[in-house]
Amino acid sequence: MKRTWFLFVFLWVSLTGMMAQQTVAPKDTLSNAHGFIVKIGDWAPPFIMTLTDGRTIPLWSLKGKVVMLQFTASWCGVCRREMPFIEKDIWQKYKNNPHFALFAIDRDEPLKVAKYFILSTGITYPMALDPGAKHFQLYAHKEAGVTRNVLIDKNGRIVFLTRLYTPQEFHALTEKIAELLHQ
Repeated sequence: MKRTWFLFVFLWVSLTGMMAQQTVAPKDTLSNAHGFIVKIGDWAPPFIMTLTDGRTIPLWSLKGKVVMLQFTASWCGVCRREMPFIEKDIWQKYKNNPHFALFAIDRDEPLKVAKYFILSTGITYPMALDPGAKHFQLYAHKEAGVTRNVLIDKNGRIVFLTRLYTPQEFHALTEKIAELLHQ
């Protein structure tokens, strides 16, 4: 009798656990824990960037290039820690490669703040403005934080996503860029 009772409880717990898991939407339909609303394999949502120097660049005009978007903000300490690595290990290495483009996208800050942000971090890669975080919201929930990087292949598909900064993830990002540029 005890054995039957134990088996019944075990099966009941197992089945209710499985049913609870099945009531959750599939992983692909949810934003991940990092707040992205895009996923690897998606087409990069298009937008037009206005750079701090006044130039405008439609994202779709960069088709045929590997494109890295770094969503950032001056108040983000992690962004400030990551930017020297982006400058040294990515921008300085690939800035003259005609098949590569890199843009910082400053989230919801005025031009004056963005320009000071560039000076204070010492970056030389281009920065675009994102008033109202409209570009950001094409890729992540508005409430989600920065720093986050989106790597787009030459065909316009998202191939790599990062959130925050870890040396391991950054290394994987740099390796992915090198791989894409050698294809």
